[in-house]
Amino acid sequence: MRTSDRLVAFNTIGVIGFIVQTLALWLLAGVARLPAVPATALAVELAVLHNFIWHVRWTWADRPAGWQGSARRLVRFNLTSGAVSLLVNVALMAALRDVLGLHYLVANLAGVACASVANYLLGDRVVFPAHRLCRVPSGSES
Repeated sequence: MRTSDRLVAFNTIGVIGFIVQTLALWLLAGVARLPAVPATALAVELAVLHNFIWHVRWTWADRPAGWQGSARRLVRFNLTSGAVSLLVNVALMAALRDVLGLHYLVANLAGVACASVANYLLGDRVVFPAHRLCRVPSGSES
């Protein structure tokens, strides 16, 4: 898949994941009245799982791994992209909402935007790396 196509897939899934995360955050914080920071952590993890499933099926579908490889990828995805998303979103939620008084949904948008570039690079290089074939020397070395 070309990089431009992969970026379109990544961003499309990211937008849908943002909607999933925002809806979950609204339900948890706005409807169920959970405190914003723990509600953010739960909403982020839900979006991370959603995004992982769709990245396997679309963004990096040209890099298959089988069931065991997919399980390892899920762990790597949570430890990299999931951790970045969680840390950035929770930190910004605490800072922007609790310190500056911004609405929790605005703070959520800022967190997602700040984490997205790092998450693409982590996905492409760490979670779904392209397998490079070993190069065989074309001539003899003296």
